[in-house]
Amino acid sequence: MKRDYILLLIIFIPTIILQLAVVPLVSFGAFSPDLLILLLVYFTLLKGQLFGTIAGAIVGLIFDLVSGNVLGITMFSKTIAGFVAGYFYNENKIESNTSSISFAIIVFISAFVDSFFYGLFIDNQSLGFLYIIFEKSLFPAIYNTILALLLIIVLPKRSSL
Repeated sequence: MKRDYILLLIIFIPTIILQLAVVPLVSFGAFSPDLLILLLVYFTLLKGQLFGTIAGAIVGLIFDLVSGNVLGITMFSKTIAGFVAGYFYNENKIESNTSSISFAIIVFISAFVDSFFYGLFIDNQSLGFLYIIFEKSLFPAIYNTILALLLIIVLPKRSSL
């Protein structure tokens, strides 16, 4: 189990740097893909709900520390997203969940939950609940789902780590 978390850090640290340095260049207005959610959902579907919840907390904390965000907000949202993605974990369906349309659907749900809780705490509350749902949650989740679909098309057979 300790080996899994070390592997997680080896993969997620460069992804965090990529998320902070490169992803803002490919964003459409306020919408940008979240590479961390893609990896978090993938690892959660491979290892289970407990692993995804703990991985979300670790990755979110590191992202908060590196990015200069308010400490704990990304940690909270990624933890909840990892927990939600863990509901779709099934030992017998790992291959089908990580290499089919199911992966994109799970990414959509997890990205929506992540963006919703992040937007709930970060954005001005006077803008309204519908603004947070549509502008800050739904559209980023759709962007991440499109990216997940592209990954499924480009990498149809992925091996589990």
